[in-house]
Amino acid sequence: TGFCDTMDHERKLKICLVLAVICSPVLGAEWTADVVKSIDALVGSCVVLPCTVSHPGTYLSTSRLRGIWHRKDKWNENFYHEDSTKILDSFKGRTKLLGNLGQNNCTLEIVQVKDHDNGPFCFRVELVRKDNNEPTKEKFSFVEKCADIKMIHDVPKPKLGPIKTANPGKPYTLTCSVHHTCPSHRPQIKWSRENKDDEITEVHKPIHSGIWEAESILSFVPEEKDDESELICTATFNGGMKSEEKFTLNVKRIENYNHIIIPAVAVAATAVIFGLFCVLMVKKYNMWNRMSRLSRR
Repeated sequence: TGFCDTMDHERKLKICLVLAVICSPVLGAEWTADVVKSIDALVGSCVVLPCTVSHPGTYLSTSRLRGIWHRKDKWNENFYHEDSTKILDSFKGRTKLLGNLGQNNCTLEIVQVKDHDNGPFCFRVELVRKDNNEPTKEKFSFVEKCADIKMIHDVPKPKLGPIKTANPGKPYTLTCSVHHTCPSHRPQIKWSRENKDDEITEVHKPIHSGIWEAESILSFVPEEKDDESELICTATFNGGMKSEEKFTLNVKRIENYNHIIIPAVAVAATAVIFGLFCVLMVKKYNMWNRMSRLSRR
């Protein structure tokens, strides 16, 4: 300030503006954040709130950034802070910053979800000094983009498909899938049928806006004995909650015509044998008759 006061007003203004830009390149810059607006959470399980933050200018390392999640109307009530003493007692030990702030990822994880974990949940970022890790005056809170959580008490049921008739001896594929909002602790899917020759493929993919799908694909070769057998798909969520879906396997039967073919063959064989016997008897009778006439002469 003393340096600026020693100069004339116009020159002082220009130089001080240049110094301000050099010394504080991000001060007053446009920071933005994109946070999921609303998301479902299974009570007793976990939920992940997707969040990305961006800023103009050069790269900032994670060590220079501090991410904080707080209540919208009470900035001192923190859901997450790197200093655990500054976190609300009801959230201590249950929140974690999954994202790397240096890579613009501010995603938050909440485990052991309680039905009173009400928000809205808002993100704030602070620039800190390299030497003492103390915050600077550069703080950006995005209270216009906060996440609301809708609590779910009923465990989502898995979905089976495609359901179709199986052909004996031919490969058959059945898919079991379930949607969830906790990719860091995704549901585990198990089948009641897991024979050594069966093949199981697991797929985990995002759907939209923080919704994910866990999928298990069962491939096997059914036999006639599998007809009307029950297949059960069980999904186990983080926290131990389970749900299942059942399916009765329909295997095409190979019609057995032995009860018709064997008697028919037996009758035909008997008829052929009887016919041959008759022919032989006729030939034998004719021969005997000719020999009898010759002997009378």
